[in-house]
Amino acid sequence: MKEGSPDCESALKGINSNSSRKKLGPINNLEEYLKPDWWKTIFNSTYLKTDGDVVGDREITRKEIDLFAKILSLSPEDRILDLCCGQGRHCIELANRGFKHVEGLDRSHYLIQKAKKESSSIKFREGDVRRLPYASDTFDVVMILGNSFGYFETAKDDMTVLREVLRVLKPWGRFLIDLSDGEYTRENIKSRSWEWIDKKHFVCRERSLSLDKTRLISREIISNIDKGVIADQFYAERLYTQEEIIEFLKKAGFSNIISHGTITTDSRRNQDLGMTEKRIIVSAVARKDWSPVKIKKQQLKNVVVLLGDPNKVDILKPFYVFDEDDFYTIDRLKDSLREIERNCDYKFYYLDNHEVMIKELIKMQEKRKIDFVFNLCDEGYFNDARKELHVPALLETLGIPYTGSGPQCLAYCYDKSLVRGVAEEMGIPTPRAIFVKPGDISFEVPFEFPMIIKPNFGDSSFGISRRNVVYSIEKIISVISEIRDKLGYDKPILIEEFLPGKDLSVGIIGNFPDSYMVLPVIEEDYSELPDGLPRICGYEAKWLQDSPYWKIKSIPAVLPADTERFIIDCSLKLYERLGCKDYARMDWRLTSKGEPKLLEVNPNPGWCWDGHLAKMAAIKSMSYTEMLLTILKEAEKRLESEEKLDKSIRVELKVRQN
Repeated sequence: MKEGSPDCESALKGINSNSSRKKLGPINNLEEYLKPDWWKTIFNSTYLKTDGDVVGDREITRKEIDLFAKILSLSPEDRILDLCCGQGRHCIELANRGFKHVEGLDRSHYLIQKAKKESSSIKFREGDVRRLPYASDTFDVVMILGNSFGYFETAKDDMTVLREVLRVLKPWGRFLIDLSDGEYTRENIKSRSWEWIDKKHFVCRERSLSLDKTRLISREIISNIDKGVIADQFYAERLYTQEEIIEFLKKAGFSNIISHGTITTDSRRNQDLGMTEKRIIVSAVARKDWSPVKIKKQQLKNVVVLLGDPNKVDILKPFYVFDEDDFYTIDRLKDSLREIERNCDYKFYYLDNHEVMIKELIKMQEKRKIDFVFNLCDEGYFNDARKELHVPALLETLGIPYTGSGPQCLAYCYDKSLVRGVAEEMGIPTPRAIFVKPGDISFEVPFEFPMIIKPNFGDSSFGISRRNVVYSIEKIISVISEIRDKLGYDKPILIEEFLPGKDLSVGIIGNFPDSYMVLPVIEEDYSELPDGLPRICGYEAKWLQDSPYWKIKSIPAVLPADTERFIIDCSLKLYERLGCKDYARMDWRLTSKGEPKLLEVNPNPGWCWDGHLAKMAAIKSMSYTEMLLTILKEAEKRLESEEKLDKSIRVELKVRQN
């Protein structure tokens, strides 16, 4: 038959409502006896008997979840909804595997009550799949499994179901549907069959296509050897071919639709499998915008989130444009900020069109809609990394408070050689290096190979790959030529000794010395990198998924206590000296003797959900959402403190003038 039912109402515990009618003998047209809402009453204890060889078999459920979890790339943190969940067999299997946020919904009161008895930790609800009782953008994954689609009288209702699924999925949420192979079912209809379902019950079935050939109508007569006929019931399901369901999903608004072939049911009873015999598996992605969050709180802080411009060229990206990964990263950010909106006193507005950015900021400022800006535009103004400092400079010109470091700090830290000079002045060790000015064609390198050649200006490891680690003078000249060809001959270059020890990063959130936290130090794990490749976390590791460097992982650093303390102390001193604000990341490397040396300072570092800062936060048991909220709160403290200081200075000046 099928898996679960699509709505909720009290199920009958004895004979199904169809059987309460006068008993029928042979009939010519099954469709005449089909009730439009047959699904309201059929899913009860009798259903669990007739379909028990499938829905009651735990091994079948385990195999299905093995397949579906792989297709959907399920994560333990995913919020998962199983629609038409029946007695909850798939939900329970997922929960047993450690998935923490699983919910199920079904029409059948009887099956939902049974599910609740099986597991009190899973949230099971009764409801109509055409009117889902969930807020928009709630779930990471929605599944309709076990042939639980196509029950309604019209295809319009089926479309309503899919659009409701799209609504409750988050942007980039995944959907999987498992339904009968319509083409196979039409060609292999068993017009009559019967089977024993246990020692006292047997079922006789009749089937035929509806008049319009779009639905399979079935009749089941269930008999008890002592009581006689206990149910004479009719049900139907709309038949979709693989091509039809894919087209249907497109019309509903889904993207990235993939057919994963068909599966067959391996029933131990191995008799009449009906519509579960051969099924189509199709997955899709919800490519959509976030729905507006309804917030009832009165005194909200209006925060404008500034981002890179997705419509402009960005030479730091592999194909010079924002790709699917970039849009996914932005949607993960918006997901977390929506959660913050629901629970805190913030309202976020997004601005990523750099053509009108200044005009829009002025307009919002005039309407008093900006309390401060969450500056996440690390791509730079007009996606020019050299103009990252222009964004806070513009905000200061407009008198708009903002998160993160100011233009002077960004200018300092964009120049690697300048940061080295500041560090050395402070007694903080750095690798030996020489500065190659634009146009220089000859130079002396006063240290030994290996060396690493870097653009002196830049971020996102642009211009740094495995080729930049060199072992000969000829290679130095070759790499410098390549960098100049790519970045221009007017840019300086840094030749630095290549340190073979651990590759480390330390993150800081807050403002030294008043209120700050140091995140756990992480190191890059190069254990899966093939022998012979230099151990660096360059452009390939951050941007090229088909590179062997993509396998690099960040793990908690294992360091001697005095080494870790030295790195943290030096990082805090640099944080203060360079004027970093709210959050920053410092990169270090150890020599072969385990001595730490500073590589670079990154104010306003990558804020993405899978970036180094988020990885450090996760080690501290801080979620991505909590990390963002902490940055916002620390920035807000600083801005309030600066505002109080400004007011006191103005008062003092006024007193002196009088």
